[in-house]
Amino acid sequence: MITGIDIINEQIKIAAGSPLSIAQDEVRFLGAAIECRINAEHPRTFVPSPGRITYFHPPGGLGIRVDSSVYQGYVIPPYYDSLVGKLIVHGRTRTEALMRLRRALDEFIVDGIETTLPLFRALVRNSDVQNGQYHIHWLEDFLKNEAQVEAASGSATQAEGAAAAP
Repeated sequence: MITGIDIINEQIKIAAGSPLSIAQDEVRFLGAAIECRINAEHPRTFVPSPGRITYFHPPGGLGIRVDSSVYQGYVIPPYYDSLVGKLIVHGRTRTEALMRLRRALDEFIVDGIETTLPLFRALVRNSDVQNGQYHIHWLEDFLKNEAQVEAASGSATQAEGAAAAP
């Protein structure tokens, strides 16, 4: 996405005996790209979520690409990789790429199974991610804190519901 070079096409040509069509010093980088691997998994526990996709609407538009072979009615099997697809966005800057990613994630709909889409939606809105302030254990900490927030809000909702019950 940031070089405009189709690496797979180049690999196929090389395997067929053709020379590389571009020299290393001709490669130019332009902008920023971000990829999200959308999996058929629970967004917090990563437990696989096989099943039938009842509705599938991938995002589109400038700087947005979705690599996927699934479709409405497709069944995610329980035996293999749970990948639904890869969402790749490109922008002139990292900020622009993040803005496109946020819009694309909000447009992406996969019904019938659980996916990692809600996790990516939360991550792209997080100030640490937006500012590039994360480290190798950051996601673990984020998931622990998010689980605590969910547990606390779930307890509060249950308590409010019990108080309101006749």
